[in-house]
Amino acid sequence: MLSTLLSAMSAIILSIVVMFLGWILSKRAVSDREKNSPFECGFDPIKSARLPFSLRFFLLAIIFLIFDVEIVLLFPVLISMMSSFNLKTLIGTFIFLIILIMGLFHEWNEGSLDWAQ
Repeated sequence: MLSTLLSAMSAIILSIVVMFLGWILSKRAVSDREKNSPFECGFDPIKSARLPFSLRFFLLAIIFLIFDVEIVLLFPVLISMMSSFNLKTLIGTFIFLIILIMGLFHEWNEGSLDWAQ
């Protein structure tokens, strides 16, 4: 119990330190128009240097990432089930899979998975 609590606290402290360092290091010095504009051999830029991206592709990539991480979370359960059968683990896994499938159907009904539109 103590080792779990110690691991959780160290993970929280480490993440806070990394976020704080990122916030400190991201502060920029005085910026002006010339530093923020793209360089085109001394000429004023003709159009924006930033190309727009498809928001639907971004949403689909995020959905894939979320479901991929959730599938990876099931691997320790499979290893646990191979070593010893536990009814609580089986029920918890089925509840997790039901929530995962409900989320997939919600995204499907919402139209987020329909790439053709």
